[in-house]
Amino acid sequence: MSHTREHGGDHGPIRPSRKQGAATGPVARNRLAVQLASGTPVLPVLIVSVIVVVDLLAGAGLTWLPLLAAGPALAATTNGPRGVVCVGLLAGGLGAMLGIRDGAPGGELAAVLSALMAVTLAGALASALRGRRERVLADVRSVAEAAQHALLQPVPATVGPFQVAVRYSAAAAEARIGGDLYALVPTPYGVRLIVGDVRGKGLPAVGVAALVLGVFREAAYEEPDLLAVVDRIERSLARNLRSDDFVTAVVAGHPRPGLLEVVNCGHAPPLLVRGSEVVPVEPAHPAPPLGLRALTGETPGLDVLPFADGDQLLLYTDGVTEARDRGREFYPLAERLAQHLSDEPTDTLAALHGELLEHVGGRLHDDAALLLLRRPAADEAAVLHVPSAADGEVIDARSLRTGPGRIGHPHDPA
Repeated sequence: MSHTREHGGDHGPIRPSRKQGAATGPVARNRLAVQLASGTPVLPVLIVSVIVVVDLLAGAGLTWLPLLAAGPALAATTNGPRGVVCVGLLAGGLGAMLGIRDGAPGGELAAVLSALMAVTLAGALASALRGRRERVLADVRSVAEAAQHALLQPVPATVGPFQVAVRYSAAAAEARIGGDLYALVPTPYGVRLIVGDVRGKGLPAVGVAALVLGVFREAAYEEPDLLAVVDRIERSLARNLRSDDFVTAVVAGHPRPGLLEVVNCGHAPPLLVRGSEVVPVEPAHPAPPLGLRALTGETPGLDVLPFADGDQLLLYTDGVTEARDRGREFYPLAERLAQHLSDEPTDTLAALHGELLEHVGGRLHDDAALLLLRRPAADEAAVLHVPSAADGEVIDARSLRTGPGRIGHPHDPA
């Protein structure tokens, strides 16, 4: 994902004035009041108060007192054990006072108060268990966050001569990662990238995605031929995958200015944007997904595309194109991409991703990844300034200036 950081200018130490010091007391008291209010079971206490007022007005004896148990029961869903016990004691005390006032029989009043205390104790236990589950979930989320950064490493806003943006959403509830994968790395043989989709979901799919990305990052640096990179991934999967598992993927490379190499292994065709036209890049020689070559005997082919200044390439997974709305209509990615095109890949993907979530009603049912690659024109590169995703420094993009993008010209500057 494209991450940028904004840093303000350097400032010297700021010394508080006397007026600021005088205001410290009220500010501190206000903060304390906010902290106390945040832990106060306001709604449960309000419910208890309403029941007490109704009983006082009606004078109905034990008719309304059993409803006081709603206070600690509600507090168990929103507050900690201490808040539940406080609400229960408040309700019990008020219930006892009302029962005595209304002349309720002692045995019946004792039974009502005993039931109220039982609900309070059960609510306190439930609140403690809920708090423990929430802490465990927070720990799991933090681990998932760390796993995402290790597996799907953040992609800077510029890589080599390209502007880049990534959007990723995992379908699994409370998950940060899933079976979709992407990576984009500069290598001695030009910028190379992969977008893929592992069959299945959950932790097994994450393990396969980690395997594919690890092999790709190593092979992309070592193999001068893009097909050799794909072969390395295929051999690794053949040794480690089960017979019914596979990975669809598109592997692309930029060996020299003006050209892109694309290898499609059973994946959805990338979308090439040239001007205002959006064209799917269908493979000339369709190949099976990674991990299934031994069953078919077919090998992937290498497609070479012209990729001039201003061109864009969108790679995606089927979680995007197979997303359905309430009318079971698929998301029209190519059509919407043409509508949201801009010179900033981040803005384009933000619009697409927001519209995709709106299309499905807020939640995706499959992992979805979008990676948009754009080669800025020479005049844009001369004035473009891009925040670094690594340390937030500003890079003068004149160092990324590209040549005229003539196809196959060996002397064009990278």
